[in-house]
Amino acid sequence: MGIGERLGHAVEWMDQGNRAPAVITGWIAFATLVVFLNPLNPLAFFLLMIVTPALLFRLHTSNKFKIAATLIFLFFSVSVAGARNLSYFDVAFLTCAFAALALGLNIVVGFAGLLDLGYIAFYAIGAYLWAFFGSQQLWKLDYAPGSAPAFDGFPLSAQWFWIFLVVAPLVTGLAGLLLGTPVLRVRGDYLAIVTLGFGEVIRVLALNLDKPINLTNGPQGITPIQRPPLPPDLITVPIQTFLKWIAGPAITQNQLNNLTYNLIFYTLALGVMAFVILLTVRLDNSRLGRSWMAIREDETAAVAMGIPLVRTKLLAFAIGASFAGAMGVLVASFRSFTSPDSFTLIWSILILSMVILGGIGSIPGSILGAAILTFLIFRILPDIASQLSSLRQSSEFWGRMLPPQLDPAQYQRLILGLVLVIMMIYRPAGLLPAKRRKMELEEKADDVFLGPPEPLSAAPAAERAR
Repeated sequence: MGIGERLGHAVEWMDQGNRAPAVITGWIAFATLVVFLNPLNPLAFFLLMIVTPALLFRLHTSNKFKIAATLIFLFFSVSVAGARNLSYFDVAFLTCAFAALALGLNIVVGFAGLLDLGYIAFYAIGAYLWAFFGSQQLWKLDYAPGSAPAFDGFPLSAQWFWIFLVVAPLVTGLAGLLLGTPVLRVRGDYLAIVTLGFGEVIRVLALNLDKPINLTNGPQGITPIQRPPLPPDLITVPIQTFLKWIAGPAITQNQLNNLTYNLIFYTLALGVMAFVILLTVRLDNSRLGRSWMAIREDETAAVAMGIPLVRTKLLAFAIGASFAGAMGVLVASFRSFTSPDSFTLIWSILILSMVILGGIGSIPGSILGAAILTFLIFRILPDIASQLSSLRQSSEFWGRMLPPQLDPAQYQRLILGLVLVIMMIYRPAGLLPAKRRKMELEEKADDVFLGPPEPLSAAPAAERAR
C-alpha cells in the first residue's frame, strides 16, 4: 500500500461518524501547544499552518463548527505562535499577502486563460503610490537621491493609509485597463511577452525615476513609509495584555508595541484576503465568471454566443490588478520600505507558481500553493541555509566538507523550476484542482488511453445490401 492510499484511508477514518470535530479540535490544541513549547522549531509552525487548513477543507463537519475552528486557528493559534516567535507573524502576514496576489492572478490565468508574466507590476504601482505620499519623498522632489528632505514631518498623516488602501485598487484597476486595451488583441505566447515587458517597464521606471525629478529615489528605494496608527486603548490594551501573557514578563514595551503592530498587520492582511476570497467565489459563480471560462476554452465559440470578448478580458485584468494594488499598499506599510528589487520577474513567476502548484482555476488551491511556497522561500530554505552555515563553521568533519556555494536560499529559481516540472508530470491539475479542470484532464487521459477510433468497415454495409 502506497503513501497516498494510506493517507486516503486515514482521511476516510477521520471522516466517519463524529470523529471529524474531535480530530480538528485535538489537532489545533496539540499543534498550538507544540509551537508554544518549541517556538524556535519552524517545522511545528509549518505543520500548524498547512495541516490545519487541510483538515478543515477535507473533513466533513457543520459550517458553524468550521467557522469557529477557523477563527480560533487564525486568531488564537497564530497569535500564540507569533508572540513566542516574532518571525512567525512575518510569515503569516506574507502568506496572506501572497494568497491574495495568487487569487488575483488566478482570475487572469485560471478563469480567463490569459497568461500574465508582469502581474507584479500592479503590486509595485500600489506600493509606490503609498510610499510616495506616505513618506517624506514628496519633500525630496528637487533634491538628489539620498539627500535630506526639505521639510520635517510627513506630507500626509498616518490616517491617510486607510484612504490609500481603497484608492490603490482603483488606480491599479485603471492601470490594468490601460495595459489590456492595446495588448488584448494578441493571445497566447505573444500576450505573455507583452505583459512581461510591461512588468519590466514598471521596474525600470521605478529604478530610474530619481532624475531629473526624484520621484522614486532610484535603486535606494523609499523609506521610512508610515504605518497606520495603533487602535484606541480600548482595543490595544487587551491585545497587549494577551501578547504579554503569552510572550512572558521579560518582554519590553518596544517589543510589545512591535508585536502589536505585527498582529494588527496580520489581521489587516486576513481581512483583505477574506474580502478577496469572497469576491472571487462570487465571481466564479457569476455570469462574468462563466464568460471568462468560455473565453478560456474557445474564444471563437464565446464570441459566437454573444460574449463581448475585449470587455470581458479587460475586466479580468482590472479585477486581478486591483487585488495586487491593495496588497502593495499593505506590504509597503508593513515593511516601511519599498525598492525596485522587490518587483523583479522572479516575483511574477513565484506568484504564477503558486497558482500552478495549487491548481489553475482553483480558489482553495491558490491559497494552498501560496502557503506552501511562502513557507518554502521565506522560512524553510533560509533555516536550512543557516543550519548548513553553522555546520560549516563547526569542527565536525562533514561540516568542513560542505562547499560554501551550497546555500539553498540562493537557489530559489531552481527550486521553483523543479516544483513546476514535478507538478506537470505527477499532478498536472495541481494539489487542489478545480472540478472543471480535473474533469477536462480526465477526459483527455481517457481519450489517450482509448486511442483514436477505429475506421468504419464497409463489410457490414455490403452484407446488408446483399
